[in-house]
Amino acid sequence: MDREEAWNLVRRWTESESLRKHMLAVEAAMRAYARRFGEDEEKWGITGLLHDLDYEKHPTPEEHPMTGVRELERLGYPQDVIDAIKGHATYLNVPRETLMAKTLYAVDELTGFIVACALVRPQGLEGLGAKSVRKKMKQKSFAASVNREDIVRGAEELGVDLNEHIEFVASALRERNGELHLVA
Repeated sequence: MDREEAWNLVRRWTESESLRKHMLAVEAAMRAYARRFGEDEEKWGITGLLHDLDYEKHPTPEEHPMTGVRELERLGYPQDVIDAIKGHATYLNVPRETLMAKTLYAVDELTGFIVACALVRPQGLEGLGAKSVRKKMKQKSFAASVNREDIVRGAEELGVDLNEHIEFVASALRERNGELHLVA
């Protein structure tokens, strides 16, 4: 697996800058957790980068993520990457058995929510912590498409405290802030 090839694949399949940024944010969180857990940072990062490969053109549960999964299988991506990507879509009922699969599920919705929080703050990610994120989570109209239950369940499945999880992911995104441009 090669990060540059994965990024070129994303660029071919996805035109939306916001969706590309989401995939980059998930990649950042996956890389950070891989370092924390002593896992393969490149594999975890690429898994995060590719998890929504097909979403722009195939957003329905009937197509996403299986259209992208079939392409990744055709290209010879490892089975654990494929399984993690399938597992992030709860409606497929694919068990998240590996730490990588649990982490992808745990960071996917949360990165989207943290990004939404950052975009409404003049200072973006700087100083954004769990308390602010949790407060926004209670506002159902804010980032309404983000599934709060998935955020909570993801932290539980990963076996991490929700506040620590939020802080960790926000920190991972701050490390890549230059690439993500998360300032209002």
